[in-house]
Amino acid sequence: MMHKRMAVAAVAGMALAFAVGVAVGQNSPPAENKGVKVGAPTFLDLTEEIDSVAGRQLRMRVVTLEPGGAVAMHSHKGRPTVAYALQGTLTEHLENGEVRDHAEGETWTEDRNTTHWAENRGDK
Repeated sequence: MMHKRMAVAAVAGMALAFAVGVAVGQNSPPAENKGVKVGAPTFLDLTEEIDSVAGRQLRMRVVTLEPGGAVAMHSHKGRPTVAYALQGTLTEHLENGEVRDHAEGETWTEDRNTTHWAENRGDK
């Protein structure tokens, strides 16, 4: 009987020690943000961009345009884009002749009316 009580007490003691160890070792979620920078949002209203979402995908990808590289003339009809220049400067040439430089850290949108080509004139 004594051995049974000691075994029960030992198991209960180990369970308590384990529970305390788990509770002490757990990280609690922060109460406020720290070290977070949020830039101004860039968005594109999709109401007029696509007829339906059936069969559509939401994609995100990184496009690297080497120095001297170019992306051929193309349209964003049915393929709206939100873009971000991670490094360097992208020079965009719109169909209407307008030229825009998008610098590192800049965001912009390309909607159904955007037909353009782009080039990397820089060294990044």
